[in-house]
Amino acid sequence: MKGHRQTDLCGRVPALPEERFLLNRIHKRARGLFTAAALSLLLCTTGCTSLKVLSYEGPGRDRWQQPEEVIRVLDIQPGDVVADIGSGGGYFSLHLAEAVGPEGTVYAADIDPAMNRYLERRARRAGHDNIKTILADPDDPNLPETGVDLIFMSNTYHYLDDPTAYFSDLQRTLGPSGRLAIIDFDGTKWRHRVTGHFSRRDEVLKELQTAGYELVEEFHFTDRQYFLVFSQSGS
Repeated sequence: MKGHRQTDLCGRVPALPEERFLLNRIHKRARGLFTAAALSLLLCTTGCTSLKVLSYEGPGRDRWQQPEEVIRVLDIQPGDVVADIGSGGGYFSLHLAEAVGPEGTVYAADIDPAMNRYLERRARRAGHDNIKTILADPDDPNLPETGVDLIFMSNTYHYLDDPTAYFSDLQRTLGPSGRLAIIDFDGTKWRHRVTGHFSRRDEVLKELQTAGYELVEEFHFTDRQYFLVFSQSGS
């Protein structure tokens, strides 16, 4: 409509670029389950950030996500530098911060500035000075040009428009023995299929091989998800 300015998720005008991206994703993924107006109203009346955190970390997630086991099998070492891309409210960032210890660093990258602010407050309350939030772009997490030991991504891969280009560019941030860990919904649950919030394991393998990675480990204990760990090809 001529002259229309897209509002953000809470009805503010104008929407920030990152919020427009999120709203467009909601329009694309809703597929008839919710109208954009109804979902926006729900977000506003409940509190946008609070509702997002609840949706990411709702009751029972620990049971099927098994975050402690995820951290254990990744064998993260004290002093490591880890990037948590799509960090949201910090569900995994806090676990990662414990694993790397005070000498390590967790770069928590998310496209939502409100979620970054929420995570900053959460990290301060938990005493994790080693969590550094980064405002990401949809096509670039804006990680520092330093040797990252582990790039970690949980339940975010399916949002990427061009995963091959995205992860090909990210090779510059990984150290010589750096790893990439991908956890995402596999589509076995009907609600993920209906909303499109999943990615296919075989397609992920193909895309990351093209981007210059090779599969080095795979774990099967996470319900409704695949869990893949890659290294750079030839490293």
